Parts: sequence; structure tokens; C-alpha cells
Amino acid sequence: MVRSLIMKTAIYARISTRDGRQDAENQLRQLRKFASSQRWTIVNEFVDKASGKRGDREQFQKMFCAASRHEFDVLLFWSLDRLSREGTVETLNHLQRLTGYGVDYRSFTEQYLDSTGMFKEAVIGILAAIAKQERVRLSERTIAGLERAKAQGRVGGRPRVDDSPITMRKLQRLRKQGHSIRQIAAELKLATGTVAKLVKGMAA
Repeated sequence: MVRSLIMKTAIYARISTRDGRQDAENQLRQLRKFASSQRWTIVNEFVDKASGKRGDREQFQKMFCAASRHEFDVLLFWSLDRLSREGTVETLNHLQRLTGYGVDYRSFTEQYLDSTGMFKEAVIGILAAIAKQERVRLSERTIAGLERAKAQGRVGGRPRVDDSPITMRKLQRLRKQGHSIRQIAAELKLATGTVAKLVKGMAA
């Protein structure tokens, strides 16, 4: 993408909702100074006071809308965790989304996070590789969790209901003898909720 001689930049700043002493002006002041040193023209500033673990932040979403309309050429932010704390994959997806809009990005405190220079393609390639590896790790952890649940007699993350013929015969016998669901559960070593479901199914 051919850049004009004057780069239009947008600033994104975020402060946490937990710490009322934080002031976005501390970030903004240094970001403005840096933009000026690069001879970038600031066309917009987006400031959120919200958790970085959520992607539905008002100003965050407005920034992306502006990026999709090519209202600025580069997004400047204090650090990657100020942009997002949603996890590696989601955070890198946000950067790739900016790239898809033809918008560069620059972290003030992390010099390697700079897609405006000559190593732009390398930066994007490295971040994409990291995101891919993180997706693989997430998938491996999910599979391992399912295997563990299966080994523990759980299906789909829920305890397996013992509805074998032997168990059902015992349940019917105890029920006919007038035992309560709680007593039956203790006898069969099952949860009271499980016994209640079995009794209900038996009645149906």
C-alpha cells in the first residue's frame, strides 16, 4: 500500500477499571509526543476505561470501525496489553485485522511490534506463526481434557449416568420398598440428582 508523505495516526489508550488512580493522560501525553517525533498527524484518539479482557469495549470497537473506513494509516498504542488482554490468539487476531484493513500499528514501549518499518512482513509473519502455535496448544489442551474426562467416566464434560440393568433393578427394588431418593442414592453411591432423573425416567 502506498503511503502519503503525511501519515495519519490514531491513538488507542486504555486504563483499568480496577485502579481509580490511573489516568489515561499519562499514556496520551507520551504517545502524542512520539507521534510528533515521527511527523505523524493525529486524527483521532480512542480511550477506554475498561478491562482489556473484553473485546466489546466501546472505543476499541469505534477504533476498528474507523480503521475499516481507512480514516488513519497507523494505530499507535502504549503496549500490547493496553490494546488487549484477551489472550495470545485474540490479541494477535486484532493486529491481523488491522493489517487486513491496510492499517499499520506501532507499540510505544515494544519496539519490535512495529509494522510501519522495513521489517513489516517479518513482524506480521512472526505474529501469525505465534498465533498458529497458540491455536495448536489450545487444541491439544482441549483434546487432553476430553481424554481425561473420558478416562474418569465423563462424557462431554458431564458425569456419566449409571443406568445399567443391574443398577436399574436395584433402584426399582429399593423404590418399591419405599426408600427415599436420598436413601437410594446413598445405597447405590450415586448423586441424588442422578437418582431423581433415573426415577423420573423409570416412571415415564
